[in-house]
Amino acid sequence: MQRSTLFILALIFSSFPMYAQVTRIDSFPVRSLNEVIIQQDRLPMLFSKQNRNIILLDKEVIKTLPVKSVNELLTYVSGVDIRQRGPWGAQADISIDGGTFDQTLVLINGIKITDPQTGHNMMNIPVSVSAIERIEILKGAAARIYGINALNGVINIITKKPEGNGVTVHAFAGSSFQKDTSNQKLFGGAGLDATVNISGKKVNHLLSMGYTQTSGYRYNTALKNGKAFYQNNIDLGNHKTLSFLGGFVSNDFGANAFYAAPADKESHEKVETAIAGAYATLPINKHWTVKPRISYRYNHDDYIFIRQKPEVYRNRHATNVLDMELNNTFITGIGNFGLGAEVRNEAIHSNSLGKHNRMNYGFFSEYSFNKVKDLLVNIGAYTNYNSDFGWEFLPGIDAGYTIKKNVRVFANAGTGQRLPTYTDLYYKGPSNIGNDQLKPEHSTNVEAGVKYNSTALNASASYFYRNTSDFIDWVKDSLNQPWQPQNFSKIKTRGISFSADYRLLDADHTGDVSLLTGLSYTWLNPQVSHGGKSNKISQYALENLRNQLTARASLGFVNKYHFTLAARYQQRVHYKDYTLLDARVAVTCKKFEFYSDLSNITNVSYIEAGAVPMVGRWFTAGVKWSSF
Repeated sequence: MQRSTLFILALIFSSFPMYAQVTRIDSFPVRSLNEVIIQQDRLPMLFSKQNRNIILLDKEVIKTLPVKSVNELLTYVSGVDIRQRGPWGAQADISIDGGTFDQTLVLINGIKITDPQTGHNMMNIPVSVSAIERIEILKGAAARIYGINALNGVINIITKKPEGNGVTVHAFAGSSFQKDTSNQKLFGGAGLDATVNISGKKVNHLLSMGYTQTSGYRYNTALKNGKAFYQNNIDLGNHKTLSFLGGFVSNDFGANAFYAAPADKESHEKVETAIAGAYATLPINKHWTVKPRISYRYNHDDYIFIRQKPEVYRNRHATNVLDMELNNTFITGIGNFGLGAEVRNEAIHSNSLGKHNRMNYGFFSEYSFNKVKDLLVNIGAYTNYNSDFGWEFLPGIDAGYTIKKNVRVFANAGTGQRLPTYTDLYYKGPSNIGNDQLKPEHSTNVEAGVKYNSTALNASASYFYRNTSDFIDWVKDSLNQPWQPQNFSKIKTRGISFSADYRLLDADHTGDVSLLTGLSYTWLNPQVSHGGKSNKISQYALENLRNQLTARASLGFVNKYHFTLAARYQQRVHYKDYTLLDARVAVTCKKFEFYSDLSNITNVSYIEAGAVPMVGRWFTAGVKWSSF
């Protein structure tokens, strides 16, 4: 590991022992993560009681980080690999613990954002950072809980509940102070977002809108990103609730070197995504609760290879996904039961992929045993039928035991399935050809570890082993041939994960110091077997991170001055390692907060995906105003 990384970590955490010497932990009102309920559909559980490797990014941490998009926010979670092709939410692939960008399931308030066209569009999220309550990251195969395509994990973005009446406005602008040599204009950008809360006696509303525009950070990387999100909560009485949500995001960006470098220097892409959903919690009696949900997602992807000449090569894809779920929870004297069913239709109309439609039918069953002191066992399965690929049975189990106060050991085993995307199956292009004979991917994941949960400190350490079979990899025999996907490899991945969150927050007593720190580390060791075909050139089998270390610390003084320092160290299998250092300084004055961010302070040159060099040092200044 680089010496600079050790220096950065020492700098970030040097404040902790100094602070601990002068202040007793029991003198502070601390906001704890332990009482957060993880939003699983049938058997929701307290964060402190979970038997899975789950990481939380809550609003206390989110508001301190120097970020402008969900993509950038997730880069501070070890084990989550955000491979950006541009900053500020331009385009990013997401994976967990060494998987690919098609093997992670993304949700917004439990609504699935699966894109049957390609996982490249998974992070086209219509939610501003300011509207996020927390993000739940579940690592490992999770078909038992969330169904198919949760092969390596799940990311659930939970938005803020509408509370109170008021408006929050946020404006910012920034630059690298470098010039575009093609026009001698300064690279830079600005953004504006606003959140409105309206609360009534029975109905609460939240509306969030945002727009960001930049001239990019190198040739042909300009960005226009506009989004809107609406959510309401309706109190039906007798603990019954009903919620509606809807969102739209338009993401328009220059795609220089994004997918086919160096030939795509003049490429351009526009992705538009709309989501809508309704869900309810309906207690039938004190033992039985019903949770129905319906959601719809539309995505339009327009890619132009040469923006000045669209007629040369242009791909247009439109996908429509309709999903309906019915979940039931039963509380009994012998434990809790969860039963559910899901129906999903995935359709696409594309000039290069054709017109296709497939149905998915899923059936959930779970049982939670908690009748022995300090022991919790959850077991279940997801049975799936897909109109193209037939039946699949995907079981899972987890168990945890509290061995002493605040210390818990846990273990889990799970299975997962990932369906081929329509791009995998049917794409036709000059350098890529689909394969309609593909089978789904499968994985088996086992994990064991220990957790420590107290009021101020939450920490966990675990070891996992994952076996992925029928892995879909884009391969070819020689450099001159086009890429084509095959169920080509088996990948056995071993990994170690560690995370710790320590916090002392005082929102009531000026004159005191608040502290938020986090440290996480992931080590991955994948072993790839090609079934005797080792001469093939592989595109995705070994792209994962080997070592990933993140650290952050945020200090607040007299509830007015705030300073955040965050570091990320990454070593990828086929790229050089690098360390990134970011900082934020903020001052609160009545209803205003003024801040300045400095990203990539040491101006490191690095690549996260393909041949796309990422942005260097970037300065941002912003102001937030809230009427609350």
